[in-house]
Amino acid sequence: MSYFRKKPLEATERPSNLKRELKTMDLILLGLGAIVGTGIFVITGTAAALTAGPALIVSFVIAAFSCVLSALCYAEFASRIPVAGGAYSYGYTVFGELIGWLVGWLMICEYLLANASVASGWSGYMNGFLDGIGLGLPIALRSSFDVETGSYVDVIAVLITFLVTYIVIQGAKKALRLNNIMVFVKFGLIILFIVVGAFYVKPENWTPFAPFGFEGVATGAAVVFFAFLGFDAVSTAAEETKNPRRDIPRGIIGSLGIATVLYIAVTLVLTGIVPYEQLDIKDPVAFAIRFIGQDFIAGIISVGAIATLLTVLISMTYGLGRLIYAIGRDGLLPKKLSEVDPKTKSPKNATQLAGSVSAVLAGIVPLGKLAELTNIVTLMIFVILAIGIIKLRKDHGEPKEGEFRVPFVPIFPIISVLVCVYLMIQLSLSVWIAFIIWLALGVVFYLIYGYQHSELNGE
Repeated sequence: MSYFRKKPLEATERPSNLKRELKTMDLILLGLGAIVGTGIFVITGTAAALTAGPALIVSFVIAAFSCVLSALCYAEFASRIPVAGGAYSYGYTVFGELIGWLVGWLMICEYLLANASVASGWSGYMNGFLDGIGLGLPIALRSSFDVETGSYVDVIAVLITFLVTYIVIQGAKKALRLNNIMVFVKFGLIILFIVVGAFYVKPENWTPFAPFGFEGVATGAAVVFFAFLGFDAVSTAAEETKNPRRDIPRGIIGSLGIATVLYIAVTLVLTGIVPYEQLDIKDPVAFAIRFIGQDFIAGIISVGAIATLLTVLISMTYGLGRLIYAIGRDGLLPKKLSEVDPKTKSPKNATQLAGSVSAVLAGIVPLGKLAELTNIVTLMIFVILAIGIIKLRKDHGEPKEGEFRVPFVPIFPIISVLVCVYLMIQLSLSVWIAFIIWLALGVVFYLIYGYQHSELNGE
């Protein structure tokens, strides 16, 4: 019995049933749709107030550097192994089936929790809006199951998850067309904030620059690191991209680079307008505009932020559907999940499963600290991929002409591993316990089902 049997690198070239219609700009906007969401509209304020002060811009630079190291690894893998499934497929090819499956299992956790969290957050904003116009829902239908508060199901979170799932099933181009529109609206809101806010910046608000010292800057980097997550969703689109070897790396690095510039610009203006101590609030960007008396513009930003949070849900549902499709095609999940709708050329069954489970999590299950699982599973994936680049070079040689190349191997991958492990050990014991339980469940599922039904088992 071999739990580490591998798919040959040549097997990744097999024809795909998905429709190739995406270009570089589609992929950059897919990445930005996943990355730029709650991070820029929420986390910038709390991180500045509680951890780093105005020096949060340095925290963003440190976090961006660590993400770029991981993004470079994704880019080389995507260029050399251009198949659906992203990190799952890379792990399968380089380390073998069991490790590949566990990477896929961790990715499923990452995307499901991200979906549920965003849907719940979107529901919170929408419930507030409905309350404001006198159409608020009863307590029982406003949030996940909680006997103490009398709530049973978050109806709005369930409905928006199913709506996004329906949109994604219509095909990559249609789903990402809506995502692209929303991303441009989001850009407009951010630029509006920067342009208007720049006139009200007071440089004295930037002093003291690092009120919490270097420790605060480092802690801030650990906090805002997770504001960059989502660029990995680009790699799941490989089989729907016209030229994946060229466009996937451009999409990954392009979206991450643009997001970094936006985060730094917004943080500079935000901490320049409002003293950092006052930014520990849920809507810091809109608050800053209200702080300078521009209530109408603040209203536009608030409503726009609610609408554009949907881009994260679209990107993550898209990525999760393609991941489940790839795992099902390999036999580690039921083959039914690898069927492609003949009309839309999208993995309908896989996307429906992704949306249904996300809806249950968002609507009924109280997420609480489980949402922190997203952090640790993503970092673990990054660690595996960084080591994987070293092994890929050892087993299959240097990238060919035209393929993306991670510079300074093995130095950059080793630095990436060290940074990710450092961030992992900052997380609480309860998160580590939940992480180990999830991994154990993945191993059990593989031993009971995956190993026997794997395509490689037949071979």
